[in-house]
Amino acid sequence: MAWWQWLLDSAGMLLLLVVGYGLGLVVRRRWIARDGGTFELSHRVRHGRGGRGWLLGVGRYSGERLEWFRLFSLSPRPKRSWAREQLSYSGRRDALGAEQVSLFPDHLVIVCQSPDGEVELAMGPASLTGFQAWLEAKPPGAEMPS
Repeated sequence: MAWWQWLLDSAGMLLLLVVGYGLGLVVRRRWIARDGGTFELSHRVRHGRGGRGWLLGVGRYSGERLEWFRLFSLSPRPKRSWAREQLSYSGRRDALGAEQVSLFPDHLVIVCQSPDGEVELAMGPASLTGFQAWLEAKPPGAEMPS
């Protein structure tokens, strides 16, 4: 086999892998959204340096939990999950410095407290309204004594 044929075969295989990966991401996103809508939700996984450590993702409310899926992963399982009763809203701020490049446009940085420490999320203003409503909502009878 000539070198140019080997190069052409390699380029074809690489193209098939890229198309397959893209198709896998589309199918995964549809799978995640099957039980309800998803929304753009970024999560700060490393707090060491200012403005860094953000990963783009997709959020989904699943009962009493907020699930976070990495955007460019093929895994059908959430990478992180937070229970509603363990999160408390601390405040919000605009993205600063390098965060403006790392996050989706017009996203706000949300700071929450959990038993594991501070949780930083980034979402759009409309998603923030839904998030705050979800945090404040309780299922009927949740406060009833047993």
